[in-house]
Amino acid sequence: MSAAPQSHPFDSDETPLVLVRRDGAITHLTLNRPRAINALNSDMFARLAAAVSAAQHDGSQAILLDGAGDRGFCGGGDVKELSQGSARTILANEYRLDYAISTSATPVVGIMDGITMGGGIGLTGHAAIRVVTERSRLAMPEARIGIVPDVGGHLLLAAAPERLGEMLAVSAGDMAAGDAIALGFADVFVPAERLPQLQAALAAGADPHAAVDGVAEPAPASAILDARDWWSPIAASVFGAQEPPASEDPAGAALRLIRALEASDDADAGRLAAVVRTMSPTSVAVTLAQLDRTRRRALSLADVLADDLRTLGRLAALPDFAEGVRAQVIDKDRNPQWSPARIEDLDDAVLARILDPEAHADEQPLDLEVRRPRSADAGRG
Repeated sequence: MSAAPQSHPFDSDETPLVLVRRDGAITHLTLNRPRAINALNSDMFARLAAAVSAAQHDGSQAILLDGAGDRGFCGGGDVKELSQGSARTILANEYRLDYAISTSATPVVGIMDGITMGGGIGLTGHAAIRVVTERSRLAMPEARIGIVPDVGGHLLLAAAPERLGEMLAVSAGDMAAGDAIALGFADVFVPAERLPQLQAALAAGADPHAAVDGVAEPAPASAILDARDWWSPIAASVFGAQEPPASEDPAGAALRLIRALEASDDADAGRLAAVVRTMSPTSVAVTLAQLDRTRRRALSLADVLADDLRTLGRLAALPDFAEGVRAQVIDKDRNPQWSPARIEDLDDAVLARILDPEAHADEQPLDLEVRRPRSADAGRG
């Protein structure tokens, strides 16, 4: 996915976790932790933030962002670091970086080749130009480890057609290239074999949009869109105007959803219900509430990232996050013991504390230098 030309002064370590170099007209950034699918940690956030900032003033015409290795662009954040460190500080640094990329005056071209999950979507999902290939597999799998989609993911999920964002969020579902474009997570499909050609065109000073268009092909069909046949009627019955909004009654929304899925005669609905039952019940309710709040209030990326810091900071302090990391990352028994164990047992008061839009006494707000959107496409700024 990415070779490593000459190093940059930012990369003084023997094996830098982010390769930063000037390649002709562009700044080229490569996540360089391939054995961990380029999982993001605090050092990488700092290096990336410094490089993005420098590229605003050094004459770079674009920033190319990709990942080393043959498995994927980025498998997400380093959840071990997050579970063992100061979660709010780590998350705040990550979200500031995501916002800097989204508002960068120097357009960022994000290459989501291979696995791109969680924090990887934060880096590329709000970029100026978002590229997928035939190897792309995108996901926001946070409910599987007791938290919820963050890094502005609720903004992207809330904009997906016919509430397919809810379906993905509560099931940690993944997307192929055509799905990512159809659901608004990516802009253009480029065959992986043409990525070197794209890099060369950008380095030669081509307009970034023209360079991408020159190697792009029509997007593949989206299999997820086919789910609308059975999902849309369920979503309408669960989230329609006749029911309380999920942001006001998250436990009720989660319960209506699982009951509707389990009562459906459609085999796909039954399979989705079984998957949802394996997720953290708290995560399911909170992500439904946040999706409704994001959509209902037409939140900006800055607003959603501020919500993410409050919500994730609170979820990370609860037992489900530690249990999810144990089950999925440490012991890998894939058998988390959630608290509560069932959607039916969710506590309204606990959910209200998690979702409280006001910062608690021990919570610092996310300090963002709020800027105008990079272009007329305000949906990603």
